[in-house]
Amino acid sequence: MPERAQAVLRLLRRYPSVAPADLPEVLRREYESLQISHLTIYLADLQQKVLVSVPDARVEAPRTVPIDGTLAGWAYRSVSPRITEEATGSGMVLWLPLVDGVERLGVVAIQAPAFDAITMEACRALVALIALIVVDKTAHSDAYTKRQRQESMALPSEMVWAFLAPRTIGTDRFTSSAVVEPAYDLGGDAFDHSTSDHTLHLGIFDSMGHDLAAGLTTSVALAACRTARRRDADIVENAVTIDRAVREVFPDRYVTAVLANMHTSTGGLEWVNCGHPPPMLLRGQEVLHDALTRDAEPPLGLDGIDTDMTRQVHRFQMEPGDRVLLYSDGVTEARSPSGERFGEGRFTDLIIRAIAAGDPAPEALRRLIHTVLDHHGGRLDDDATILLSEWHPLPRVRSIPQT
Repeated sequence: MPERAQAVLRLLRRYPSVAPADLPEVLRREYESLQISHLTIYLADLQQKVLVSVPDARVEAPRTVPIDGTLAGWAYRSVSPRITEEATGSGMVLWLPLVDGVERLGVVAIQAPAFDAITMEACRALVALIALIVVDKTAHSDAYTKRQRQESMALPSEMVWAFLAPRTIGTDRFTSSAVVEPAYDLGGDAFDHSTSDHTLHLGIFDSMGHDLAAGLTTSVALAACRTARRRDADIVENAVTIDRAVREVFPDRYVTAVLANMHTSTGGLEWVNCGHPPPMLLRGQEVLHDALTRDAEPPLGLDGIDTDMTRQVHRFQMEPGDRVLLYSDGVTEARSPSGERFGEGRFTDLIIRAIAAGDPAPEALRRLIHTVLDHHGGRLDDDATILLSEWHPLPRVRSIPQT
């Protein structure tokens, strides 16, 4: 077996017992056999503004690199490799995106005298292994999570983040991505997406208030949603389960929500709207404003509403390439320091422009949420959540009726 393959295998066998702080040193021991002179892992911070290095503490200090306007950031934004010559002229630097499936984690900078096809393949394998290690260690260690935080996190926000799904998930049939702000001071907003049996389950939630009780209400709603979903409840039963859970735990609170199922084999979309802004449909470079607009029903957990009411399920047949956009009102209602409302028109225009520019969904949302933040002077008074899900199916699609 070639020495390069052996080096990757040694790392694969050893990584379960490696402490996160020791990973750079462990990797350094294999540099020579991989013909690499240096390697640095960079993780995106929570708000995706900068890339934060995970250094070998014995030989280097931590540093941050802006995601906008840098080569490292370009690799992260485009999820594409980039090779440049070192400033000293002594070799080359390869920037490789660090991804978990379709979820962007950061980038890895690899320095070497040159990058032939064999070295490139070895680097790709090594970076894939690093992504596996980072995800695995994050599940039971705070080491990487602390590096990704640039501020202290409020308790309600900590609670909601603990329940949130990964920001981006996807297969060959769909990609779904989400962002939420203010990242360190969330109140009651949350998103959810998950896939099973060729169905993409989507949810967006906005609990009453912006305090610890709001975070608790959202956490109960998310838990109830997943409990129902994992016992194969239909979308109406899911809404009923959330409604009852919120009423039982917080009788003086409520949560608005959209729950949706996208059938990734057919493009059939079904949803219920519980007091929330309606979904939007994006087709090509256009917003079909009325395609998914239906009358909203009462929020979940709202006092005085019949617990046995039957929720209306809406249905729509999507076309390949269609995108469904869910959002909370904190996006469109965000106001500048002078009082100017961000507005739905500006919101959809920015999304369309990012799509037209070829940005993948995660990057389009990253840019959009930063624009919302900038409009509001860097701080939001209300939570702002956006969930964008695209259907890009296999060639043959079976239609279903629209209702």
